[in-house]
Amino acid sequence: MARADEHAERVEAFVTPHIQWARVGASHPVWDFLFSYYSLRPRQLRCWHPGYGVRLAGAEALRRYRDRRGYVSDAAGVTVSADHLRTRLDTVAFVADLLRATAQRPPQLNCFGLHEWAMVYRSDAVRHDRVPLRLGAAGTDTVVEAEVAGPLRCSHFDAYRFFTADALPRNTGSPSRETQQDWEQPGCLHANMDLYKWSYKLSPLIESELLLDCLDLAAAAREIDMRASPYDLREYGYTPIAVEDAAGRAEYVRCQKAIAARAAPLRAALLDRCDLLVQAAGCR
Repeated sequence: MARADEHAERVEAFVTPHIQWARVGASHPVWDFLFSYYSLRPRQLRCWHPGYGVRLAGAEALRRYRDRRGYVSDAAGVTVSADHLRTRLDTVAFVADLLRATAQRPPQLNCFGLHEWAMVYRSDAVRHDRVPLRLGAAGTDTVVEAEVAGPLRCSHFDAYRFFTADALPRNTGSPSRETQQDWEQPGCLHANMDLYKWSYKLSPLIESELLLDCLDLAAAAREIDMRASPYDLREYGYTPIAVEDAAGRAEYVRCQKAIAARAAPLRAALLDRCDLLVQAAGCR
């Protein structure tokens, strides 16, 4: 109960601003991403899960969990079922392979967050239409075309797939869903943000404490991501990281390294959980 109560406090502190903005029809270009691109809703996030292999005893546990997806109850209490684990083994194996491949690569720290610039390059459409471009459309295009930091170097398919048609050939390589494991690397902000996605994809097999640690990391990475974007977020209290300048690129790399350092132990912990789940299913 203490773990569940602590989880509830952490979740409410995180989701309350988002819920308040939604109630008045407001949007936030930084934080909304954590509830739109990432599909876990506040009501789902509020449910604490102890993780596979833990049995919860008592009437309160039975009341809360016996009807939840993936759980089974008996005279001793409730727990995530072995049958549920078996139905999720393909996902567990995919996540484990991706995390292991990512962790084994050296970090690449020369993309400078230009993926967001590539998403609006030579386009009248912008992803955040309520927020102005800091340099305007022409100035944004000039930064991409000038290649002051070299060509685009995006290694994350779920960022690359949103590039405009004119930006795609400017990238050094073409990540795809099929080659995702060959591209992802631990310096990438989006690969580190996605530790949150892989955690909730495996819920309730993964304990919620790890999931929330990954969410905290995703929030920190998202802030850096958008501060380095072409959008002017000063109205929201965010100082730009001006990656069009050498000083801004150096600042981005410092922030990128800090996020990667925070991500490494979380990636290792999630990979360890995946390996244990495979072992528990009797597949190794």
